[in-house]
Amino acid sequence: MVSAVEPVVTMVRILLVVIYALTSATLGCLAGMMQGLSTGMLCGAIVFLFLSQIDGAICRRRDVKAHKKEIAGIKRAGAAVQKALTETQARVDEVTQTMEARATAQNKKIVSELQVLESLMKEFAHRISDKAKLEPGGRPAGAPADLNHIAEPELLEMIRASLEENRVDLYLQPTVSLPQRKVRFYEALSRLRAENGSVIMPAQYIKIAAPAGLMSVVDNLLLFRCVQIVRRMMTKNRSIGVFCNISGDTLRDAEFFPQFLDYMQHNRDLGGQMIFEFAQDAVLKAGREGEANLKRLNALGFALSMDNIKTLALDFGKLHQMGFSYLKVRSDMLTKGMGAAGAAVAAEDFKNLLARHGLNLIAERVEDEKTVLQLLDYAVDFAQGYLFGEPRAVRGEVITPMEKPAASVIPLRKSA
Repeated sequence: MVSAVEPVVTMVRILLVVIYALTSATLGCLAGMMQGLSTGMLCGAIVFLFLSQIDGAICRRRDVKAHKKEIAGIKRAGAAVQKALTETQARVDEVTQTMEARATAQNKKIVSELQVLESLMKEFAHRISDKAKLEPGGRPAGAPADLNHIAEPELLEMIRASLEENRVDLYLQPTVSLPQRKVRFYEALSRLRAENGSVIMPAQYIKIAAPAGLMSVVDNLLLFRCVQIVRRMMTKNRSIGVFCNISGDTLRDAEFFPQFLDYMQHNRDLGGQMIFEFAQDAVLKAGREGEANLKRLNALGFALSMDNIKTLALDFGKLHQMGFSYLKVRSDMLTKGMGAAGAAVAAEDFKNLLARHGLNLIAERVEDEKTVLQLLDYAVDFAQGYLFGEPRAVRGEVITPMEKPAASVIPLRKSA
């Protein structure tokens, strides 16, 4: 870009040349008058050349200064660019370190999950060989003799194979807010899948798996899937929680529950999204050690929930002290069974009673609109049931993308 000073400099130079020319002509005339015309012209030319050389030297000096100034400006610009590059590199290094730290933390979590999975599979292999013994009569110890017309040894083998081959499916059922019916939670449910694709429901496998000491394995596999799905859901919506069912066997299991607590210690960031659910019977029979385990789990930041409630004659304050934040009560108990359940208040006042003890009421097994209207009269905030959505298998994009289940780490032995 042309500087605004350059036209002025050009005019000054032209003026100087004119002055040099006039001066030379004047001196030449004077010399011609004194010495002759040729001598005057020579003198004028000499003077003009002399003055031109002086002007040229002045101009060159000025140009040198201008060039030096430009070079200094270029150096300053180069230094600024170098500083910017250094700062950019420092930021790149910082981002790289942050990403590496996150990757390392994620890898640790993955390794932790794999270690837990490996541990429970080892325990499964041990239990399936030591505890799932058949009685002389041909059935598992403590299990009913007849179950849905399937021989119990055959059903036990189906359960063992489903666990061994990791055919444990995760189902999610929504819990909605009332009256908006907006999904606020999901309850995670487990289903075992036989080799032929048929589903083994909890009512079928629990009666066989519990006496065989396998419920902790089922719970841990369900927990492993819950952690995966919650982490996926957190990337899109952190306001939705997931209820994960834990059996009473696991709560009282001296081997598994410490591993369970250690695993959740490494996943404490999920405390706002995962709620662990225990049946009322399991909580009432937990004993001192079981109650201590519940408090330890709550101390990690995880809320607790109670379901399968048969009696409402409960110490709600004690439940809250143990870490419980939710009670799931059957809708028919609220609408017509409060007295039989031993409730101290009417259904209209039950929600406020729980709220005074820091507990939230969830009505479950809601299947028709008439029940919803009654629940609204009782000021119930949350409801769950087939009316709002049945349990759906988490496959592909049902809720959010999910990796394929990890394969069993250790090949398991056949049961005796």
